[in-house]
Amino acid sequence: MGRDDELRELYDLARRAMECQADLGHREIIFEAGMKKQKPIDPLPAAPTAVATSLFEETESTMPAPEYASLDDHRAAICNCHKCPLGETRTKFVYGVGSPKAKIIFIGEAPGRDEDLQGEPFVGRAGKLLDKILEAISFTRQDVYIANILKCRPPNNRDPQPDEMHLCIPYLKEQIRLIHPQMICALGRIAAHGLLETTTPLGKLRKIWHRFENTPLLVTYHPAALLRFPEYKRDTWEDMKLLKAEYDRINAA
Repeated sequence: MGRDDELRELYDLARRAMECQADLGHREIIFEAGMKKQKPIDPLPAAPTAVATSLFEETESTMPAPEYASLDDHRAAICNCHKCPLGETRTKFVYGVGSPKAKIIFIGEAPGRDEDLQGEPFVGRAGKLLDKILEAISFTRQDVYIANILKCRPPNNRDPQPDEMHLCIPYLKEQIRLIHPQMICALGRIAAHGLLETTTPLGKLRKIWHRFENTPLLVTYHPAALLRFPEYKRDTWEDMKLLKAEYDRINAA
């Protein structure tokens, strides 16, 4: 990697974090291996749980049927996509990774430099932090599914453009239909805005269950923002407790 690429990556991390700075909560927590043993998950309050219950029950009967037989079939059908100019500049098509039977899908905005080189989402510094976040709520990459709105890296890690997201989101919708998860977690402002078609600040989207493709969706910060501003980590942990509490509730024996 050249010096220019390193500087561009650092600049991009700083830019994304600064864009979310208005939503900062000045509290901090560190996601470390073994946290799940040190800090138990708190149960949800009664009122939010009641709202979430209705949301989850409705999902079961309204999920559209997938068009493809499997994720592998779908990936093979779209991996050579050139609907937008990003198809000409990518190194590798970044489809997604994880369990085809995952009950939770984590969705970011677009591949970065490392993802473009390896063909897998969240494999750089932000991806390593995401792994720690998952471990803190007793999951691994193999238990969940991880994807992005865009399947190709925007040049110099710039923000995805509206027309690019418009063309690529149908691919993501088909992944969601094939996996049929119980819930989605949107990672970061751009992912949340793209999925929910809103411009509401990220801070106001948190702590509320939304819906995308008839699936309950929760919003939290992108791991890249946490690398620049550790103050986000406390709020992210609160979001993960909410996610895990709902997961445990609907999967209780």
